[in-house]
Amino acid sequence: MPPLTPTLSRGKREPLIRGIDRYRALLAHLSAHRLWSRPFIADNYNRYQQIFIEVFEDARVEHLAMARYPGLRRLWQALHPIPKEGACPADHSPIRHLAAMLSRALLDPGHPYTDPVLLEFVQRFHQRMAAAPHDTAIATDLGVEYLVRTHNETFRYPKVYFTDTEASYRDDNRYLWIFLEDTEEEDDFHSDHAAANPKAEEDRQPAGLARHHPEWDREAQYYRPDWVTVYESLQTAGEAGAIDRLLDKHSPLLKRLKRVVDLIKPQQHARVRYQEEGSELDLDVAIRAVIDYKSGGTPDPRIHYSHKHDGRDFAVMLLLDLSQSVNETPAGCRSSILQLSQEAVSLLAEAVSAMGDPLAIAGFASNTRHEVRYFHFKGFGEPWDDTVKARLAGMQGALSTRMGAALRHAGHYLAARSAGKKLLLLLSDGEPADIDVEDPAYLCADARKAVEELSMRGIASYCITLDPLADQYVADIFGRNNYTVVDRIQRLPERLRSCFCPSPSETGAPSRRTAWLGRPSGLFRSGDSTTITAFPHHCAAGPLEGEGLEKPSLRFGGASTPRHERRAKPAS
Repeated sequence: MPPLTPTLSRGKREPLIRGIDRYRALLAHLSAHRLWSRPFIADNYNRYQQIFIEVFEDARVEHLAMARYPGLRRLWQALHPIPKEGACPADHSPIRHLAAMLSRALLDPGHPYTDPVLLEFVQRFHQRMAAAPHDTAIATDLGVEYLVRTHNETFRYPKVYFTDTEASYRDDNRYLWIFLEDTEEEDDFHSDHAAANPKAEEDRQPAGLARHHPEWDREAQYYRPDWVTVYESLQTAGEAGAIDRLLDKHSPLLKRLKRVVDLIKPQQHARVRYQEEGSELDLDVAIRAVIDYKSGGTPDPRIHYSHKHDGRDFAVMLLLDLSQSVNETPAGCRSSILQLSQEAVSLLAEAVSAMGDPLAIAGFASNTRHEVRYFHFKGFGEPWDDTVKARLAGMQGALSTRMGAALRHAGHYLAARSAGKKLLLLLSDGEPADIDVEDPAYLCADARKAVEELSMRGIASYCITLDPLADQYVADIFGRNNYTVVDRIQRLPERLRSCFCPSPSETGAPSRRTAWLGRPSGLFRSGDSTTITAFPHHCAAGPLEGEGLEKPSLRFGGASTPRHERRAKPAS
């Protein structure tokens, strides 16, 4: 490469580099990302975390490129600004200034900085690059932890200090991020106070996207603002074949389910006329076209028509309770509640996907109000495929159930959908509970308040519970007609139609709720809670004598320990 001209330009801040060399620097940087970067899930990190992740990822790929082409270091250092340590005014946000100093220190071994935290992370970066330079977790691990160590309230100041923070040869890093949901965040640039999570150093794990939610205090009768912190992550994948084997095992049930789905699918057809290509010939238009042709005019080529379905506009969020209690095996069954949940979720996902409704699947568990974990299994824009099935196969139960926070968080994503009717479907095995709450009614009251908030936002909520004692509390949370106690799923197809498309004979006169949801695409029955029957291959009960015969439902056992007395212990 030709020698760089040492002349300075524009305020003596940047060497005067030839245009062709700037172009080479840009192409080299982009090529390095193309070769060695893999996109990160943007939904797992807030904007502050993304800034520092980008800094470490830029440095990682540039070091790989400089190892192959050493001359790039001199070119990139000439184009990279050198922010002055401590130059950021006290009334400005220093986040861009800190990121630029860190970036310069990672690129330039002779940097002038003395900040001990910065020096520590530069050293850790070089150590990890020496051990495994192609490990993409370097950026996420160090980026998130650097924010934890440097975060303070000044990051939220409205004025941001931008002087000497822009490396002109670098792009905006859009390539590094993919979005789980096909919607925009309503709060695109926000702070994450999860850095204050008081954990021991050896137990510290990289934080995901954090969002704070209020919680209802039933004694004081007011909301505690930003009381609960929810951390998001993408569910670790398991073996997709495990879900396929579950569906194969229940193939007769799945066939019945698909027959019911065919009945539930919207049957209203709207004819779309004047199409150049279509399923059928529009005779009226075709005759007029022939007449025009015979009379010497220009015939209209739009002589076909087609049909489109009209009358169904749903978005469904399936939320799973993944607390420690799902690992228990009910009395009289050979499978745990977790395995039964996987079966129920797989069947429901098959059904909803077959109906063509947008579907998202998520799970949650909690360890006090400071740590509610929210796991993404499927986004609205993702197809029901092996990738999603692998995540379902990897689901595990742990910790406790802070239901209200999870409902609010799921409602945040569902509210962003443009569908006319939105349903949040909760699959749970017990009442809300957490290790930092002694009063079992406290979290039930908060969950009931969360359901009311969802209703005010136009989101219908429905609970499918695996707890045989659910009648004692779930009706108080979701309403008398908005839940189903499930201890068998043999008749899931019939109940599915009752949930999504009740007939007039089942519902009688439409209530105000079903009238809002619309006919024939209502969501709930107007009647008492129902009990879905039969886990045929798991529970110690004989086969049903016939599909049309009623058989007493098999409960999971006699006396059952109340949920608040069998809470999960805190993580060690």
